[in-house]
Amino acid sequence: MTQSVHTPEPAAAPANSVEDFEHNLASIRKRIEVAARKAGRDPASIRLLPVSKTVPEDRLRLAIAAGATFLGENKVQEVARKAESLADIPGLKFSVIGHLQTNKAKYVAKFADEFQALDNLRQAEALQRRLEDEDRQLDVFVQVNTSNEESKFGLDPADVQEFVNQLPQFDRLHVKGLMTLALFSEDKEAVRACFVRLREIRDMLRETAPEGMEIEELSMGMSGDFELAIEEGATVVRVGQGIFGARALPASS
Repeated sequence: MTQSVHTPEPAAAPANSVEDFEHNLASIRKRIEVAARKAGRDPASIRLLPVSKTVPEDRLRLAIAAGATFLGENKVQEVARKAESLADIPGLKFSVIGHLQTNKAKYVAKFADEFQALDNLRQAEALQRRLEDEDRQLDVFVQVNTSNEESKFGLDPADVQEFVNQLPQFDRLHVKGLMTLALFSEDKEAVRACFVRLREIRDMLRETAPEGMEIEELSMGMSGDFELAIEEGATVVRVGQGIFGARALPASS
């Protein structure tokens, strides 16, 4: 009999006030702390990335007031709209965690502080050009398909080294780490294997990455499985409905 660990993301109670968001954020942070302590890790080494896709700006202002100042978004045009609408808030940052079509690189280059789904050279080239136009730098994570599912974006694990070797030419991109989406499965060990694989690739790249490139971060784990991801070394966990409540539309992150 298998143990269910990767179920649909549990939604928190609807958050409609600063106090609601403070409660939900505190609840997730407590779960992170417990999982980190259990794994013998420092909870401060793990960043919570609230995933705010589909959440309107008026509710985002409440979440930001509660302490959610680095937000994850899937759609780049949504990032652009929200960044402009919330431009009056100092220190607000956005991470794009969804697949990027190269014709939309201009939005990421202008408004994002982080991009977690880099998986091909055309993306890197487009981002480099647009970042040069904006005179900006961008932190990036290389996305790896550790579950070997055709429906998911990301590099095959066997191709990561060659891809990373080509990234120094894009001096506007700062490679910080790796990102993955685990297998959707009730088999705990099958889910764990996705996280273990990403950690193993990161550990390899620590020794083999081009000179000057420090790949340390592991973005892995969502509400249904982030405790397991923390056990295996996650430094960034992406949580959406556990903070913001149920979304109007189905989503995968």
